[in-house]
Amino acid sequence: MITEGNRLSIQSIAATETAIWFGGFNPFATYTIDLDSCKGNGEIGFEFSDAAQKNQCAITAVFNGYNILDVKMKVVENGIARVDTSIAIKTNEKNLLSNKLILHMLGSGLVVYTQKDELPKPVGQADFSGYIDLRKTAHINGFQSKLLVKLKEGKVGIRKVASCLSSGMGLADIRAITYENGDPILDRGRLWYTMTIRGLGLPHPLQGVFSMDPTVFDIRLEGVIVFDRQDGLLRNEVASHVYYDRKDSIWRGLTTGFSAFANKTEKKQLLTIESKKDPRFGFSIMRAEPFGMVGDYEDPHILFDAKAKKWRMLTCTNENGYKAIMLESDYWNKGYTKIAGPVAYNSTGTSIQKIGNQFYCFSGSKDRIIYIYTYPNLQEAGTLKMDLPPWNETSGSRVWPNVVQLPEGYPFRYVALMMDRFNYPGLKGPNWTYGALYLYHGHE
Repeated sequence: MITEGNRLSIQSIAATETAIWFGGFNPFATYTIDLDSCKGNGEIGFEFSDAAQKNQCAITAVFNGYNILDVKMKVVENGIARVDTSIAIKTNEKNLLSNKLILHMLGSGLVVYTQKDELPKPVGQADFSGYIDLRKTAHINGFQSKLLVKLKEGKVGIRKVASCLSSGMGLADIRAITYENGDPILDRGRLWYTMTIRGLGLPHPLQGVFSMDPTVFDIRLEGVIVFDRQDGLLRNEVASHVYYDRKDSIWRGLTTGFSAFANKTEKKQLLTIESKKDPRFGFSIMRAEPFGMVGDYEDPHILFDAKAKKWRMLTCTNENGYKAIMLESDYWNKGYTKIAGPVAYNSTGTSIQKIGNQFYCFSGSKDRIIYIYTYPNLQEAGTLKMDLPPWNETSGSRVWPNVVQLPEGYPFRYVALMMDRFNYPGLKGPNWTYGALYLYHGHE
């Protein structure tokens, strides 16, 4: 192993294995190897392990020259080998070990990509939650990340190895971050959103935070949020609503406990979330707690109604398909009772939006229609009129209609940021990655 210019060169004429430390470990990060050259036969990838090597997870691409022969995952837990298997995505195409090898970690799963000049191409994927739970704080605090190279004979040249927080392969579940009364936060001339960073199907997505100047469509990844239920895990819940409570000077909200799908003994439920730290920036941990909403609930939106002196929550529940319901309580984090719904139509992405001086309830649907209901009694009020909606006859329309009202001085009164539902190509099985983002400007 030597350095040649600004390249790391690893070579051998016999079987050898090299692991080079480059940083700590985050089970929600994206890891990248920037390759310069690849000759001979061997494996290259990443090893995540504790100092004693009693617990480790290794992900490698098996290569012959620039040809990828296989993608492998090896897991050791408490000194016992749990699995050592191929995780390659089987296709008839030849996969090449191109400029970049990308490992997208997803808390309890992963996807491996290779990239040259075009979009990253998936070559391997796995759910490892049945073997080891890398969301455990003990593993996060104790593991280190290493470049792993195994050579039978050959030489690899490496420009760079890096880890970062990334936006994943598709964004969804877009909701504006608000104040406690439902008004959107417009800070530094930017709207702030929670979006689901996608990587595979459940339970693998991650809660991202983005900002955007509504006049120029410059979406920027600002951070990610994970959730701590005081059980030794950092959880990747999604479909959150985060708000800033000005009375108590604290960040709060609700999220959907999709991480339960990584453990067969857990039940899906809504959770309250709270943080003194501003969770919009960097890597944030919000404390999460159950509050009695156990079951197939999704997409909660919360606000304090000063006129009613009640906390109101719009969410959807699976009653022969997801349907919107309205609940209320004297407290933000307990004691909710249903006051309206379920509505008649399929409802997801449920949100409460102010139009003029009046609140309305919006929802996407499977019907290629965005439904609008009265607040708070959920009576049918119409549908959202849209030019060029983000769906067609071949794609789903259960989008998140987060219509945001802007103050005077903007060239339009309303803005809506939505996604379509075209999945990332090449992944196998359930992979709710979703596709492009769309910006709409609106008027009454």
